[in-house]
Amino acid sequence: MPKKPLIEKRLASDVPLVGQVSRYIVAAGGKRLRPALLLLMCGALDCRDERRLDLAAVVEFIHTATLLHDDVVDDSTLRRGRATANQTFGNPASVLVGDFLYSRAFQMMVTTQNMRVMEILSEATNVIAEGEVHQLMNTHDASLSEETYLHVIRSKTAKLFEASARLAAVLAGADAATEQACAIYGQALGTAFQVIDDALDYDGDASEMGKNLGDDLREGKVTLPLIVAMARGSSQQRQLIAHAIEEGGAEQLPQILEIIRSTAALDIARRRAEQEAERAIDALAGLADNMYRQALINLAAQLLQRRA
Repeated sequence: MPKKPLIEKRLASDVPLVGQVSRYIVAAGGKRLRPALLLLMCGALDCRDERRLDLAAVVEFIHTATLLHDDVVDDSTLRRGRATANQTFGNPASVLVGDFLYSRAFQMMVTTQNMRVMEILSEATNVIAEGEVHQLMNTHDASLSEETYLHVIRSKTAKLFEASARLAAVLAGADAATEQACAIYGQALGTAFQVIDDALDYDGDASEMGKNLGDDLREGKVTLPLIVAMARGSSQQRQLIAHAIEEGGAEQLPQILEIIRSTAALDIARRRAEQEAERAIDALAGLADNMYRQALINLAAQLLQRRA
């Protein structure tokens, strides 16, 4: 009989609803970038520690927990091309199963018996939670600056990328300089990923992305394309975008899309992502030249080609 995948095994619970909701969101797929990053970085550092597999599952569980909570906060109805867990099972079940995934992740990280691992992951989850709250506070705030936007996404999204890469260095017993280089790669990669994700909300293919175009605008989220469009647009264009952000609706999405295009806001956002991808690649300069390092370089480069 074939073995169950590690993630499926770790989702086991005596409470049927826990397993049902957990399997629903995990089965939806996704890019699995964070566990892939951890495993690729382990390969680049020639680390074969068996604990890397459990830690890859841990970072995916933490990420999945944030998705469950995010969809409740944002009142989202579509993710990865199908109904969100909160839409299917209700908000209470989504929040509580998200809590279960967090606690299961911490159970698993304790088994590594490595205080540095626990320090990295506990700090990361705390920063992510702060980033979520910070984003909530910034909702419907049309005056949000690019600096504050970047601070939020580095907390909310890039922090788990950073932690995933740093964990690989810890398992490999790397020196402090190598650990920091891995962390820089992860943070820069995660930042580029989120900037591209935010650009795709105004330029992607809804059928490929599995979510609706303009969702960020409907939720009153201020992202880089809107920040740039307001900075480069006319007074009238700025007022139109600001009104849409403050009111939280997509009725004026067609006009806003035209403003974003006319101000080249998407091009500027993508250039910002390119800068982060280049920063990630530069951070790998001191690592041994092997196929895993090359895969990490390719990952940063291909991230910029995302359409979904």
